[in-house]
Amino acid sequence: MPGIRFYLNGVETEVDAHPDRTLLDILRGPLGLTGAHFGCGANECGACNVIVGDRAVAACETPFWSVADKDVTTVEGLGNQRQPHPLQRAFIAEQALQCGYCVSGILMSAAALLRQNPDPTAAEVKSALDRNLCRCGSHNRIVKAVLRAAAEMAAR
Repeated sequence: MPGIRFYLNGVETEVDAHPDRTLLDILRGPLGLTGAHFGCGANECGACNVIVGDRAVAACETPFWSVADKDVTTVEGLGNQRQPHPLQRAFIAEQALQCGYCVSGILMSAAALLRQNPDPTAAEVKSALDRNLCRCGSHNRIVKAVLRAAAEMAAR
């Protein structure tokens, strides 16, 4: 079985795996990237969201074959400790995370939004994050953090 080639966090990657496995399974398994979390397994919670192209998708329901030759960005590719993404800095500054289970998926949904719309309104942020569940109740701080990151990115 030939490998599936795609670009993972900007690096050309090839994985020999059954093409019908989910992207989440490939990310967490052979690739060892655990930032995208398994939540519901049914595209209902957003904990596994990653960006494919410029869209946030649920990796739990994305067949691995469908990312062939595409760009996939995970939370590990968003930023790092030395150079965090503006969203990561804003989430810390606004205290927009508690348990952290949902945060990577929310960050990826927000990053996809800001790629498509660098100056969203609060209503647009809420709409973009509508499919992301946060059981800790940090929604208002999350929206503030996304708007803060958008402002920081616009000021660059």
